[in-house]
Amino acid sequence: MTTATLLVRALPPQVVKDLLVRDDSGCPAVPSTDGEGGAPLRCCLRRSSPGERIALVSYAPLRRWAAETGVDPGAYDEQGPVFVHAEECAGPEGDGLPFTSAHRVLRRYSADGRILGGRLVEAPEDFVPALREAFAEEAVALVHVRAVEYGCFLYEVRRG
Repeated sequence: MTTATLLVRALPPQVVKDLLVRDDSGCPAVPSTDGEGGAPLRCCLRRSSPGERIALVSYAPLRRWAAETGVDPGAYDEQGPVFVHAEECAGPEGDGLPFTSAHRVLRRYSADGRILGGRLVEAPEDFVPALREAFAEEAVALVHVRAVEYGCFLYEVRRG
């Protein structure tokens, strides 16, 4: 998924498959049927629908990025809960930024995996300008979009 020069990254399909076998805390996934819907799915960057099979798994976003880039995340390595489809998923649809209807924190990281700062974004129309501002700083390698209320990782944004 792209928004002009921004690359919005859902969890890749192979990562989701791996997390369903054993998540980043070492536990197997426990799929369930979502009776109410509304869970923010990180595999397709949309909210779940009632009746969909989903799983809540532990995910370490910076650790996985660090492994991909050869960086040591050090003390910034953290893991937390994310919802994914319990079966194969078609991935994201469209080019818009997902999950912008609530306050979010944009956490900026350098190429060596260190936090460079964060910013609270409150209005949907402020997301793209806030991301462009973050990437205007040359030292920023990626941005994590996180929920304010729980601090959960929602998705990663890189330069497009």
